[in-house]
Amino acid sequence: MAKYKVEISGIDTNSIPVLSNEEMNELFKKLKEGDMFARDLLVNGNLKLVLSLLKRFNNRNENMDDLFQIGCIGLVKAIDNFDLSHEVKFSTYAVPMILGEVRRYLRDNNSIRVSRSLKDTAYRALKFKEEYLNDHGKEPDILEIAKNLDTEPFNVINALDSLREPVSMFEPIYSDGGDTVYLFDQIEDKSTNSNGFSERLAIEDAIDKLEEREKFILDERFIIGKTQMEIAEELGISQAQVSRIEKGAIKQLKKVLK
Repeated sequence: MAKYKVEISGIDTNSIPVLSNEEMNELFKKLKEGDMFARDLLVNGNLKLVLSLLKRFNNRNENMDDLFQIGCIGLVKAIDNFDLSHEVKFSTYAVPMILGEVRRYLRDNNSIRVSRSLKDTAYRALKFKEEYLNDHGKEPDILEIAKNLDTEPFNVINALDSLREPVSMFEPIYSDGGDTVYLFDQIEDKSTNSNGFSERLAIEDAIDKLEEREKFILDERFIIGKTQMEIAEELGISQAQVSRIEKGAIKQLKKVLK
């Protein structure tokens, strides 16, 4: 298969026209009346949407034909559940469902093991997001998901983050037109540095003494690289609160490491 070229039953999808909003609205009305031919036209007329979304997964070692088929399953689900009364574009409604289907496939075929409780929280969060999207035409925020699951917002974020795609050590992280810097270039070879072993143990012990929210914020800030404002939005608290928790955690670490 060419990079973004897929042939289905001998038909090159590059030749398939994209439906206008007016055409789709008419087809959805016919589908609601039981016209299954309209359903087929909606599927064929939105295959390019699936193909465009697969570009996000192009850097993975996955069979793109398989991903295309999985994406089409998400497209069919979106068509079957779409309601014109939502007053949103079909593409707006379909994109998260198609991506969700592909990501579920990748997650279920991932070699990295995630704890059962974390996976359960993630599945319930995704289920609620899909139901909420069907009912309201938009995705819920982290606070709404946490309230529905009766848990803390950072637990939801941790669970959803556990489903993120792993990053290759050979992922390029910087290039100025010359030599490219890869992720593995930034990773220290611990086997050649025994002097810092005791210090590392002390740091790990100090981090273990922090509260879960403190660990989460330090992780997001200094490992993932998010801003205090981004973390505040995820946790549903103010930027000032994030700053206060962060400073308190760092102060606690310094105190333990003295």
